[in-house]
Amino acid sequence: MPAIRTQKFAGDGAPSVPAVFTRVTRGEERLSLGHHLRTQIEGSGPPLILIHGIGARRATFGGLVAGLKDRFTCISYDLRGHGESPAPTARFGLDDLVDDLEALRVRLGIARAHVAGHTLGGMIGPAHARRHPGGVMSPGLWSTAAFRTRDDGAKVRAVVAAMRAQGVGPVLDTLTARWFTDAFCTARPTVIAWRKRQVMETPAEVFLNVFDIDAETEVGRWLHRIAAPAQVLTGDMDGGCNPRLNRQIAAAMPDAELVIPDGLKHAIVIGATDAVLPQVRRFLPDPAR
Repeated sequence: MPAIRTQKFAGDGAPSVPAVFTRVTRGEERLSLGHHLRTQIEGSGPPLILIHGIGARRATFGGLVAGLKDRFTCISYDLRGHGESPAPTARFGLDDLVDDLEALRVRLGIARAHVAGHTLGGMIGPAHARRHPGGVMSPGLWSTAAFRTRDDGAKVRAVVAAMRAQGVGPVLDTLTARWFTDAFCTARPTVIAWRKRQVMETPAEVFLNVFDIDAETEVGRWLHRIAAPAQVLTGDMDGGCNPRLNRQIAAAMPDAELVIPDGLKHAIVIGATDAVLPQVRRFLPDPAR
């Protein structure tokens, strides 16, 4: 297992208030439903909502769910335009993805939940906590970016420009090389092919739209407002959501833990469940205690 570096920022308490499911009135549900997202629910215990990233699927979290469903009700869903969720009819932004998450929370009758996301999902979760602080017990920001320099931003925008000019397919090998280590690519070619299929089966306009959101959104401006205990986690070899950025993310939040597993690139929840799962189980409070 890769070595782990963990650092605690600010307070050291874990959320102790249990999440509960509540009934919502039909009127509240009708106002908040938004897009009908394909959702998967497994396990029992306090709700844990898992949000995947760019061009991915709810299945991204299969390994984590298998290791968490003994303690938590694990709720994963396909973002709009991804997997089995409906495609949008127009461009959308981060606020729309937050609306989708809130619609899901209300539809399921969840009063409070742990909310964790990978890459773009790691932006959606804290943005939701900012807007609906009472609904989030703890956000997880996994392989997420903020505080990008001008050069950092230019590199991301260059990738998006290349995909617009050449198509997504020709750039896909470049992306997977950033997501997975060479060793993982050699050892698990079927997983690499599966991840590429996810991207290619995502409508190009949706894939580029969510990449634009990632490239253009700066969550660092308001992370200091997220008071709930947070876990910030990224691989030490992640080039786009690198440790430098994640140290700034954790330092900006009032109560954040920073975890940096060694030897991992971007796709930590697919490529390194054995390294990530123990850290998530340790951070999230055991409801049996």
